[in-house]
Amino acid sequence: MRNTRGFKVYRGVVLAVLGVFTVIPLYAMATSSLKPLRDVQNSFTWWPTSPTVAPFVDMWSTVPLARYFVNSIIVATVATAASVLLAILAAFAVSRFSFRGRSVFTTTVLSTQMFPGVLFLLPLFLIFVNINSSTGIQLVGSRTGLIITYLTFSLPFSIWMLVGYFDTIPRELDEAAMVDGCGPMGALWRVVLPAARPGVIAVAIYAFMTSWGEVLFASVMTTDANRTLAVGLRQYSTQTNIYWNQIMAASLVVSIPVVIGFLLAQKHFVAGVTAGAVK
Repeated sequence: MRNTRGFKVYRGVVLAVLGVFTVIPLYAMATSSLKPLRDVQNSFTWWPTSPTVAPFVDMWSTVPLARYFVNSIIVATVATAASVLLAILAAFAVSRFSFRGRSVFTTTVLSTQMFPGVLFLLPLFLIFVNINSSTGIQLVGSRTGLIITYLTFSLPFSIWMLVGYFDTIPRELDEAAMVDGCGPMGALWRVVLPAARPGVIAVAIYAFMTSWGEVLFASVMTTDANRTLAVGLRQYSTQTNIYWNQIMAASLVVSIPVVIGFLLAQKHFVAGVTAGAVK
């Protein structure tokens, strides 16, 4: 496609408009986090009249943010690790082996993405309650139950994307590894996975971001002791006041792990998504 002057101007205008829509909310969040509460509650100003870092200090004592932070890190990390591991094994089996029900399995995995997540909330809750009543294993109100919940909607997409990525890796690499004495699992871990590193990183980023910012299931499946950040931010709103400056400050702090992780793995993420999307 030829980049004419008119097209370049049009592209620049569109990117500028999108940039404005992206930067202004972030700027408003950053400036509001540096204002006293009375200034945030008054008319909006583009620059803090009395800049202060007190909201970044007070946000840790207003609500148990550190505990929510630890809960989110544990849940998101474990859910990501489990999702990546299970997705690798399942995708390798679908990509490299022919077995009865293979097409049914892939179709079922992909069809789960057609339904909204809220549709699974009540069934999962009832399943966890029945498991507790029959075995005594507490899943509702625990990190374990929340991790299992996140696997139900991050794992299908992870399997689907890794299957597409594994299909782009020549089977001759597997055969060469088996000639050297590796079995199927040895070929997977020593040959296929190093070649599929961008796809694995893309899946890991997707699973982590999904678990880190999820609100609906976390609000139902957790208690105050194991509440995550996405739900814990609501605690800044009380019956008597809403600490908008602390909400903005906490929102900035909460986004730091995801932003840093995405920036560090951006190249692999883009490569993994584009290669796994087509065959």
